[in-house]
Amino acid sequence: MTRFNGCIDLHHGQVKQIVGGSLSDAAPEGLRTNFVSSESPRFYADLYKKHNITRCHVIKLGPNNDDAAKEALQAWPNGLQVGGGITTANAQQWLDFGASKVIVTSYLFPNAQFSLERLQEISAKVGKDRLVVDVSCRRRDNKWIVAMNKWQTMTDMEVNKETLAMLSEYCSEFLIHAADVEGLCKGIDEDLVRCLGDWVTLPTTYAGGGRALEDLALVETLSKGKVDLTFGSALDIFGGDGVTFKSCVEWNGQH
Repeated sequence: MTRFNGCIDLHHGQVKQIVGGSLSDAAPEGLRTNFVSSESPRFYADLYKKHNITRCHVIKLGPNNDDAAKEALQAWPNGLQVGGGITTANAQQWLDFGASKVIVTSYLFPNAQFSLERLQEISAKVGKDRLVVDVSCRRRDNKWIVAMNKWQTMTDMEVNKETLAMLSEYCSEFLIHAADVEGLCKGIDEDLVRCLGDWVTLPTTYAGGGRALEDLALVETLSKGKVDLTFGSALDIFGGDGVTFKSCVEWNGQH
């Protein structure tokens, strides 16, 4: 059954909601920010813990976020997943800091080319059950291509049944941002969610474009209950007016 999973997006140490496609090191002046929280990362971790919103992800969007991520993990040890700059060298460290799982993307794509060797190494290092592969993507000619480096760089991997089956051998979960609609609150990528429902065999969280509580029911229908949904900018705890955190908690209580 489709559930609501939470997120804590960190940018320069603050909890923010950002339009995904605007993240860029080359042109930081183009960053489009929907929300900057006056609350600490701990506040959100405590909130998710109190209401048992499991499989929430903490994403470090660029530098200067390690302390903020650690603060969230300290509030809910083994309750939150961490991603952003995860490599074989630091993955175990983040688990030691209290992450339930580590989330990896860019490390798997040196020079934007997929490296099975790197995937095998990090999976062996932390264990398949502690690894989430983030295959966040952009749509190109009716295909979805994995995007890395804050979703700015296109890789050589297409998201499809075959690649997800291959990746599934080395991880226990998928996180998939639809980067083209991330932060826009203009609706989910229905085609992608429908396809994921046909393709995935692991727990999968979709993020991008969610704008109303009804999107949970829509994702459940399209994916046959195999994909979960994260709300970001539309959620009231992130300054949105599309959906309330209370209603998401109630949804999870009924599913």
